[in-house]
Amino acid sequence: MSRLAAAVALTAGLALASLFVGVSHVSLRGILAGQELDWLVLVESRLPRMLALLLSGASMAIAGLLTQIVIRNRFVEPANTGTMESAGLGLLVMTLVAPGAPIIAKMAAGAGFAMAGTALFLAILRRVPLRDPMLVPLVGILLSGVIYAGTAFVAYRFDLIQTVLAWTQGDLSGVLRGRYELLWLGAAMAALAWLAADRFTVAGLGRDIASSLGLAHGRVVALGLAIVALVTAVVVVTVGMIPFLGLIVPNIVSLALGDNMRRAVPWVAVSGAALVLACDILGRVIRAPYEVPLGTVLGVLGSGVFLVLILRSRDRAA
Repeated sequence: MSRLAAAVALTAGLALASLFVGVSHVSLRGILAGQELDWLVLVESRLPRMLALLLSGASMAIAGLLTQIVIRNRFVEPANTGTMESAGLGLLVMTLVAPGAPIIAKMAAGAGFAMAGTALFLAILRRVPLRDPMLVPLVGILLSGVIYAGTAFVAYRFDLIQTVLAWTQGDLSGVLRGRYELLWLGAAMAALAWLAADRFTVAGLGRDIASSLGLAHGRVVALGLAIVALVTAVVVVTVGMIPFLGLIVPNIVSLALGDNMRRAVPWVAVSGAALVLACDILGRVIRAPYEVPLGTVLGVLGSGVFLVLILRSRDRAA
């Protein structure tokens, strides 16, 4: 518990630091002195951005953990199972069909498409002989590429490429007060996953074992996929796609704590929030006053960690 408290304290320190990093100068002295400009930037931009980072990082990391448990493979996450790309396709369809629809309707469409994309991924897995665990994420990457290619083609035909790029970059520069609150719904879904953690852990043992223990395996898996789809849709519609987060954080935590989901969820949430805060701060200072999108920074870091995890898995198998 003391280690978890230290991790929470580190995350809180990163959250506090993020309030004072950016192009607009905000100082603690100015805030304490009641400077109007400092308070305006803090309340309208920095606080919403910091909360968006905390909520999206924690919820997407938990969604990645849940995806790995339900699919029973440590190398999958919403970004390589077609879930994120399907959510983006749903948002594009809503933009074309009902451009004036409220954001909650776009989120619902994104969640529906995300669930459909994940179901398609699972249907493909049932029909492909998987002799190597690495084939599972490979199939997901191929499916994600096909879905994204179709989305980009439709967007190009209707001159919406810039809109699609805004969803794929994971950029928080446009997050302001009134534009991030939907992420609280994603956090609520992540909390639901924690409440049902024991059921998901049993479901991760496989259909036969789960059924022998009296668990309705199909319903629990459907609930897990619905939670993942809702969290993914909320994050994509609010801040864009955040790659590798749901892959590297659960893997690192599982190396230390094992596969018990209830025990791992607090660590996954805190670690995911801390990682996106650190990457966002790095993106804001590495080329100041310009800003490198969070998705780019995390993509570079995450790809390296992903390669390390693959090589480690190969070494253990050998």
